[in-house]
Amino acid sequence: MFLGRGKYIWHEFFPYLQHNLGVVFTIWAPIVMVCLMDTQIWYAIFSTICGGVNGAFSRLGEIRTLGMLRSRFEAIPTAFGKHLVPGHGSQPKRREREKEDKNLHIDKFSDIWNAFIISLRDEDLINNRERDLLIVPSSAGDTSVFQWPPFLLASKIPMALDMAKSVKKRDEELRKRINQDPYTFYAVIECYETLLNILYSLMAETSDKKVVDRIRESLEDSIERQSLVREFRLDELPQLSAKFDKLLTLLLKTEEEHDTTIKTQIANLLQDTMEIITQDIMKNGQGILKDENRDNQLFANLNLDSIKDEAWREKCVRLQLLLTTKESAIYVPTNLEARRRITFFANSLFMKMPRAPQVRSMMSFSVLTPYFKEEVLFSTEDLHKKNEDGISILFYLRKIYPDEWKNCLERIKFVPKDEESLKSRMDEISPWASYRGQTLTRTVRGMMYYRRALEIQCIQDKIDIAKLDRQRTTTSYQEGGNIVDMALAIADIKFTYVVSCQVYGMQKVSKNLKDKACYLNILNLMIMYPSLRIAYIDEVEAPTKNGTTEKTYYSVLVKGVGEKYDEEIYRIKLPGKPTDIGEGKPENQNHAIIFTRGEALQAIDMNQDNYLEEAFKMRNVLEEFGSDKYGKSKPTILGLREHIF
Repeated sequence: MFLGRGKYIWHEFFPYLQHNLGVVFTIWAPIVMVCLMDTQIWYAIFSTICGGVNGAFSRLGEIRTLGMLRSRFEAIPTAFGKHLVPGHGSQPKRREREKEDKNLHIDKFSDIWNAFIISLRDEDLINNRERDLLIVPSSAGDTSVFQWPPFLLASKIPMALDMAKSVKKRDEELRKRINQDPYTFYAVIECYETLLNILYSLMAETSDKKVVDRIRESLEDSIERQSLVREFRLDELPQLSAKFDKLLTLLLKTEEEHDTTIKTQIANLLQDTMEIITQDIMKNGQGILKDENRDNQLFANLNLDSIKDEAWREKCVRLQLLLTTKESAIYVPTNLEARRRITFFANSLFMKMPRAPQVRSMMSFSVLTPYFKEEVLFSTEDLHKKNEDGISILFYLRKIYPDEWKNCLERIKFVPKDEESLKSRMDEISPWASYRGQTLTRTVRGMMYYRRALEIQCIQDKIDIAKLDRQRTTTSYQEGGNIVDMALAIADIKFTYVVSCQVYGMQKVSKNLKDKACYLNILNLMIMYPSLRIAYIDEVEAPTKNGTTEKTYYSVLVKGVGEKYDEEIYRIKLPGKPTDIGEGKPENQNHAIIFTRGEALQAIDMNQDNYLEEAFKMRNVLEEFGSDKYGKSKPTILGLREHIF
């Protein structure tokens, strides 16, 4: 059988075109499209890699979590000193000043850090315990090691006690286990030296101090001979820790140094403590407490003059935290906003920024905020007034911010029994609610952080390096003295805050209750912040030569005086009605610009906030205007991160 071979004719898409260009285009077009898509994919991969490398070199995301903050905290003072501490013109060789500069940076960083943490407490983002855990003590000079914030040392002492209980043979093993974690080593040394310091401060008799001296010498000699484990029963240390905890609790509760009952209780605790040390812990310490020449009982005469010293009480609080905190402080603080701000501030210190000049050499600047008739401060009626759903503003804020509400009650030391009892403390509760709403009070508080930051930084600039005293506390900035007065004056020169309240003059003479309340609240803001200035438009009807009256407009600047008055500083006649030009009534602030001074002007809306830790970096920000990296074309407009609420 014969099978013929069939003939097939291929279908041509474009039969009348020469060289079949249509076929070529049809076949290759999808391939080209796929290549283009591949190019986009490869570009996305390439840009991601380049962005990651650039971000790594720019130190972006250096600290993103609280765990990373704990692990990198030791490097933060160095980064702080690199960017936020002004350089000095005449310095010796770097090698000779390296250690001194490091200590200076730690000192200045601790002041800035403490001010930041205290601002978080004032804003009710953290509670008292979290504040004590986060703050760096002002009495760091009392110990041979730097006193890190307690949240880094939390649970280290209980862990060290467990290590001591488990070690039975060699001192070297105990030393090695303690030195594995540097913060455990810091906690042990600080706890030992602080305990001695507190004990010596309580003892008025020389014979009592000699008892402590014998115990200390015996302990240090055994450590030097590496016979601590053989000569001391370390498994009894938890019992000693509990006694010291009771002693510190009693000392912190004591208000009067002449209270005989308290003195007796403290003396009994000290006697019990010494007996535990010499009889239960020391194997050869039975003869330490025996003194044939002693006329009275051991620790019968105590010196309680130190209980009113804030630095001494702070030392006791810190020591008690180290002894009693058994859980890790990895989740301190618990408030998410406080976590965000702490990690962002710490991370920003590692990023590239111009070095800060001294306050007296920095560029002066002003902040201008427009205001029309928005809320200034929530009144009692506003907070308790219910809407159609039966929910009041105060009830809503308490449910939205439950932890901050609890912190507020702790700060004002108030435990409400019911809703009616809250009305007795509305003078303190109303600002708390206003700082969480869209109010002028919130904006003014945030902008005035600039002045507070400049005050602290100016004091640091003025304090001589050789006389930098670690004993000063964070509250010393509010005390008198030539340095503080000069810092306040320089801060006023370098920073001006003007709020353009157009209708302030009308609200002042208005009979409307709401307008009158706004006027009084703005006046209270000027009294609370003496450097705050209010600019408003004053409309005056003046007679003309023709016998008619003509409206004349003035731009007026006022400030707060005393406790309930405002004082006019400047009055400038305007050529016409100022609200006829500009963006409109609520946003019009042109008439107030003349009252601002300085080389830079920051325009802030009434729905923007600011933070103290961000205000500390304003000197660095202003240096961008004079940076050499832009060549001859210096920038005139600079974009900043906004905190809109």
